[in-house]
Amino acid sequence: MNLLDPLYRAPFFGSMLMCLASALVGTLMVVKRRSLMGEALSHAAYPGVVLSIAIGAFFLTPNNPLAILLVMGGALIFSYLGLGAIETLCNRFRIHLDAALCLILSVFLGFGVVVASHIQFTHPLWYQQSQVFIYGQAATMTDSHIIIYGALSLIMIFFILYRFREIELALFDPFYAQSRGLSMHRVMQGIFFLLILSTIIGIRSVGVILISGMLLAPAAAARPFTDRLSHLLILSGLFGLLSGFGGNYLSVKLSEQGLTYPTGPMILLVAAFLTLLSLIFAPKKGALSRMVRVARFKKRCQLENILKTFWKGGADTPMSREGILKWNPMGRLRMRKALFTLQREGWIAVGEKGRLLLTPDGVKRAEHLIRLHRLWELYLVSCLKLDEERVHCSAEEMEHIITPDLEKRLTALLNHPKKDPHESPIPQGELV
Repeated sequence: MNLLDPLYRAPFFGSMLMCLASALVGTLMVVKRRSLMGEALSHAAYPGVVLSIAIGAFFLTPNNPLAILLVMGGALIFSYLGLGAIETLCNRFRIHLDAALCLILSVFLGFGVVVASHIQFTHPLWYQQSQVFIYGQAATMTDSHIIIYGALSLIMIFFILYRFREIELALFDPFYAQSRGLSMHRVMQGIFFLLILSTIIGIRSVGVILISGMLLAPAAAARPFTDRLSHLLILSGLFGLLSGFGGNYLSVKLSEQGLTYPTGPMILLVAAFLTLLSLIFAPKKGALSRMVRVARFKKRCQLENILKTFWKGGADTPMSREGILKWNPMGRLRMRKALFTLQREGWIAVGEKGRLLLTPDGVKRAEHLIRLHRLWELYLVSCLKLDEERVHCSAEEMEHIITPDLEKRLTALLNHPKKDPHESPIPQGELV
């Protein structure tokens, strides 16, 4: 498959550029917590599409180049009408944003469907043309679409680079921006204009129903990898390009096998698949990495609880495996693994008759855990005025996550205490 072949060139490069532009502006919407805005405005554009088609049917032919301009103009007007209606409902009538978005989405789409049903019988050829904007028709792109989407992407990139600092402030700290005399209204109007522009141009590729997915999926795929807006925009753009390429590639390859899958939905499915992979396998925030961290934390808590069991039974007193199981319910296989790890770390040793006891390092480690436990109990009782009989469970959890810095602050706050609320001594040794 040659990407420079006229048959493949326009769908591939046009779709990739469309996905890039959608990903960039969609990321700004996601960060601003306006994720449904693209969905609402794309549906609001549909009645503009069908009304323009109904008007154009009187003096244009479906293949006339002016027809597409008329359609895009109608979509632009109705998208702005939808945006104005949303802002009015939120600002003037105090309707919650989510409710306003859903209301405008359903009302405008319903109106568009009514008009489309009418022209289905009066102008059936034009009605077929309007269906392109519902589901998209990326496979029929021409080289002119590459120019259009390329220009849109360049405008998007230039706007973000030129106004990046103002965009950051508008998204994260608008009050500070206003105190600096920056016009956040102009910045947000620019972002909304680019959102509407990318939406009405993008519906030609993936349709009214699917364009919102291309606004959100790349940003959702990029979000687990970074917390910086600049990196998020770059990664989102890359995921958008990859989605556009992958959707076209799969559509072509499957068609060669005799299977017909439209390009627009395939693009969105690839974007959704990339998002799923990202949510699962992202290094820091992926579900798999979180599961690994949780498993490691549970294992560490288990090991530390076993050390406390040794210490409470007497630091110099050997303990049998049955005694450990009595206070730490677990399977015998898991217990053997835990004891092997403790022995490997040098915290326990095997004594006479196979009984186990703490090593000097193990004693220090266990004493430090007891110290953290009792410091937290004292803090809850003396500072938060909780009942001393109800603080044990909280201390059992907190002793595993108190950092050295927090330990120092607790110690200073409590004036270097010697006893906990139950009059038990607080070990003064430090962890080695």
